[in-house]
Amino acid sequence: MSTISNLPLKILVVDDERPIRRFLNASLGNRYTILEAENGEVAIQSAAVNHPDLIILDLGLPDIDGTEVTRRIREWTDVPVIIISVRDSEQDKVAALDAGADDYLTKPFGTSELLARIRVALRRSNKTESESAVYENDGLTVDFMKREVRVNENSVTLTPTEYNILKILVNHAGKVLTHQQLIKEVWGGNYEADSHLLRVNISNLRHKIESIPLKPRYIITEPGIGYRLKEN
Repeated sequence: MSTISNLPLKILVVDDERPIRRFLNASLGNRYTILEAENGEVAIQSAAVNHPDLIILDLGLPDIDGTEVTRRIREWTDVPVIIISVRDSEQDKVAALDAGADDYLTKPFGTSELLARIRVALRRSNKTESESAVYENDGLTVDFMKREVRVNENSVTLTPTEYNILKILVNHAGKVLTHQQLIKEVWGGNYEADSHLLRVNISNLRHKIESIPLKPRYIITEPGIGYRLKEN
């Protein structure tokens, strides 16, 4: 059963720095209902009690690292999680994304960029393959029922592996997927170290769906981390 509500969506902001929480409240409060938490334990409790529609989470919390908070939240909910942190190393980003985060923004960041990431995360959380049998994005069409792919109405022939990669990217459109996440979903755990196999298939897939493979508009590389399907 679905319900219609005029209430604004709830965003849980988790950061131990009060000025950051105040800034986000001022920036987002006219669009969303803002909940606040100053540490990881409070964040987990608030997420369980208040059921936010999205969580903005700092990594450097005083009690539990944000990556562990993400991992614990992922045990029982798929609520979108956007990491905000001064940490900008690939290792930290990959760890957070592998733990289940949907996106990662490095401080300082602009309000417009954050709002765009929020919109994409919320849009993705409301879309599943079962809800929409056909995905369309800027000329790219994926018909899940027929297993057909078209670009600008031109049919594209993909191998089963290429189709599975595209399907996973589509089902997580806008979300950064790490190399290990993609490899595990497509080939299983035994192939987790074989990133070359993934790169070859991504390259082949780009040559089939991108008008300029070296300047892709659909499958975007996140250097050192993985890939995401850009929603235009």
